Amino acid sequence: MTPRSPHAAHARLLDEIGAVDCVGVEERVAKYMTRSIKKASKVWGLRMAVSMTDLTTLEGKDTPGKIESLCRKALHPHDDPAVPPVAAVCVYPSMVRHAKRWVGGSRVRVASVATAFPSGQTHYRTRLAEVRGAVADGADEVDMVINRGAFLSGDFSRVQDEIAGVVEACGAAALKVILEVSELETYDSIRAASFLAMGALRPGDFIKTSTGKTSLNATLGSNQVMIEAIRDFYLDTAVPIGMKPAGGIRTAKQSLQYLIAVKETLGDAWLTPRRYRFGATSLLNDLLRQIERERTGAYQAPYSFSEAAESY
Repeated sequence: MTPRSPHAAHARLLDEIGAVDCVGVEERVAKYMTRSIKKASKVWGLRMAVSMTDLTTLEGKDTPGKIESLCRKALHPHDDPAVPPVAAVCVYPSMVRHAKRWVGGSRVRVASVATAFPSGQTHYRTRLAEVRGAVADGADEVDMVINRGAFLSGDFSRVQDEIAGVVEACGAAALKVILEVSELETYDSIRAASFLAMGALRPGDFIKTSTGKTSLNATLGSNQVMIEAIRDFYLDTAVPIGMKPAGGIRTAKQSLQYLIAVKETLGDAWLTPRRYRFGATSLLNDLLRQIERERTGAYQAPYSFSEAAESY
């Protein structure tokens, strides 16, 4: 039953999980931006960020040829064999079978956005059918969007029940639940949505900040609120949930700040692509430029690397 007041439902949930100290979050993330990283640790971090990247194209003009190019870059981002493949290629459901053709059997996974991405505004049965179709075509991972309208109206049971239904539709495929933090507006709402999602997820599933289709995407602040929620949920349940900040992360320097946040909040167990991802394709070229700079002492021109797809 839908609560009479979304504010009352929100308040009850926050009583259970605790509200966010907004000032404390901002002070903490400001410190991440001042950390100095020594050369060996920096190179390790840059390579780790490459291995955590979901290389993405989500455009109406996507073609099988573009997917082939994306997959080739995913498998071999750089001539240096010390640079690992990326974690996944992320595509629309209609392109899953083309991606699977090129990366199937490799370490690179195929992820597909689903559930009427990015709005989520279609019938639930249609959203579930899209998930099942993507998995049938070979998707190893599914990125879904939550029903923000239900969340904002206080219908939390509907939000969680829909996520649970998508989990079932995924079968063995991992699920990443997109909160769309810019539409949730407050840190308290982001924490609340994180707990609702995690309550329906399995070990190896993720929560994710954004679709990349709004004006505000991932920030260190929203990332911090979500990884603290993951920490608290893990301490309560022993269920490890992954994290994926998406959109707006374009530089290697930013990615290292996010990795510092993960290490200091969740620990080394989350410094792996199995538990942390970057949904920021344009980040990859800057990571490669920084790796070359650490190796040679000079920056490579941007055109030394293939053009990245748009970041989502």
